[in-house]
Amino acid sequence: MTPSFLPRDLATINLFKRRTVLIWIILAVAMLGLVVRLVYLQVVTSSDLLEKARRQQMFTLRPFIPRRTITDRKGAVLALDRPVYTLFAYPHLYKEKPEEIAAKLAPILKRPADKLLSVLTRDTTSIQVEYWLSEESSDRIYNLRLDGLELIQQRHRLYPQQDLASEILGYVNVDHRGQAGIELSQEKLLERTDQAPSVAQQDGNGKFIPNRIPAGMINSDRTSLQMTIDSRIQRTARQILKQQMVKFSAKRGSVIVMDVRDGGLLTLVTEPTYDPNRYYEADVKLFKNWAVSDLYEPGSTFKPLNVAIAIEAGAIQPDTVFNDEGALTIGGWPVANFDYEQVGAVGPLSISQILQRSSNVGMVHIIQRMKPSVYYGWLERIGLGDISGIDLPSETPSTLKPQEQFIEYVIEPATAAFGQGFSLTPIQMVQLHGILASGGKLLTPHVVKGLINEEGEEYYQPKLPTPRQVISPATTQRVLEMMTDVVEKGTGLPARIPGYRLAGKTGTAQKASSTGGGYANAKITSFVGIFPSKEPRYVVIAVIDEPVGSDAFGSTVAAPIVKTVIEDIIVSEGIPPSHPEEVISKIPTIPDPQPSASPSPSASPTQDAIPIPNTTPNGTPSPEPKPSRDRQQ
Repeated sequence: MTPSFLPRDLATINLFKRRTVLIWIILAVAMLGLVVRLVYLQVVTSSDLLEKARRQQMFTLRPFIPRRTITDRKGAVLALDRPVYTLFAYPHLYKEKPEEIAAKLAPILKRPADKLLSVLTRDTTSIQVEYWLSEESSDRIYNLRLDGLELIQQRHRLYPQQDLASEILGYVNVDHRGQAGIELSQEKLLERTDQAPSVAQQDGNGKFIPNRIPAGMINSDRTSLQMTIDSRIQRTARQILKQQMVKFSAKRGSVIVMDVRDGGLLTLVTEPTYDPNRYYEADVKLFKNWAVSDLYEPGSTFKPLNVAIAIEAGAIQPDTVFNDEGALTIGGWPVANFDYEQVGAVGPLSISQILQRSSNVGMVHIIQRMKPSVYYGWLERIGLGDISGIDLPSETPSTLKPQEQFIEYVIEPATAAFGQGFSLTPIQMVQLHGILASGGKLLTPHVVKGLINEEGEEYYQPKLPTPRQVISPATTQRVLEMMTDVVEKGTGLPARIPGYRLAGKTGTAQKASSTGGGYANAKITSFVGIFPSKEPRYVVIAVIDEPVGSDAFGSTVAAPIVKTVIEDIIVSEGIPPSHPEEVISKIPTIPDPQPSASPSPSASPTQDAIPIPNTTPNGTPSPEPKPSRDRQQ
């Protein structure tokens, strides 16, 4: 039996076939359109699309190069950059209770959980929870996988030696910009600002394409900034300075060591100071290096320079003798020696004896051999009225009275003869004594040695001014011999080191009144040493401001500091004694034990304990000096 189809069924089948054909036609047209589009994109507009894609992937990238590391002259790190992290919290994204988050963060941040909770629940959308987190702490926080927390990487300047060289280094602020010291004055060397931005490539998620990162983008420059500072000597100077300041209840102090071969500073210490890692806790007054920016009247430490000027100008000879009356009147003003009330008139003194006794009257007689205009010209020639040129910020120039006033009033050159009536900074005082130590050359003190690479090889060295010859080597040698006598048998005796010879000069100057019109009761003590006295290598100065006590003089306060620093230099540099017989003679002999013997109350002390007093020309000991106006020791 064959099936029978109704006309209605045939119509349905035909409709289905027509629809199927229509669908295939539509698909074929679509495929053809797609092919045409692909051909258009791949062939006709391919170059334009490639350029558009390249522009989307490429972006300008400034290279991440940390601020240069700072080292001392032997490579010890003084300052470096390290990655740190700031922890932010976003309360609206928390998926755990704030109490639970605080409990997990507390041991990592080393903060009480209840205090952390009060921070985490502040009514704000973004909370800074902690800053300067180490990589170790940030990794621990990251591994907690807590929603609502974010770690932002930043750079942080670390000073591993803390306050060892803060007055030299300075510090950087939260924006990583230098605010004081070398961090400020050498900003260009430390920041590497000469490197231009580069072009890098990223994927669709904004991540670097590894093989497309330009070479040298991440810390390619391994050079560091090397200083002339010696950390060991710097540390010794700071320790002994602190001891003397505590002993004499001093307001502040400074110690500077300069290498006279090139003007490089091995030490520049000021006290009190601060820790640059926590600069925000320090008194802002400490950010100013007063050894570079504050002026003081040098007093008797300037006398050797005046002697050198007088000899060089032909006003005196090294063997010239002057009569020291003990006191005199200049233009109606009294001028007296520091010990005039006890000793009175002294009598004839050679130039060397004038320095040994620190005679004010003798120095006035020396300077009176020159015309005031000639003397003024020499003061300008050696650098007074100018700056030293040190590579630290905010240096203050020394001051001289106007030339007309200096020439017109006879008291002006007279007071300048013993270091008053003008002012300078401790750093310039070191520079001026560098003239005597370097054979008459005016050196430029500096703390930056240059840039070095990873192998310690010199990469860049700043150009310094050519040293200027201001005094003849013959004159400086004669003055050094006189200054050596000051240490061997004069007021500088406390700085004497057995087996070695150093030239030196003490200073105890009254401070000029801050209100003007005279001098205050406070004083400033100092001692400058040049070591060794023959073929010198170092100038060492200690300046102590406002020490307290009847025994506070340059010889008692400052000289022991210079002695300790030079002793450390001797050990550090391995300098042999010039007079070894003195060292050998101090080695004690151990007698045979005698149990029955007992110490005698009248036994003599050792040689080191025997005080050697100042003596008058007739050989009698002079009393302990008492400072008064215009009296120097």
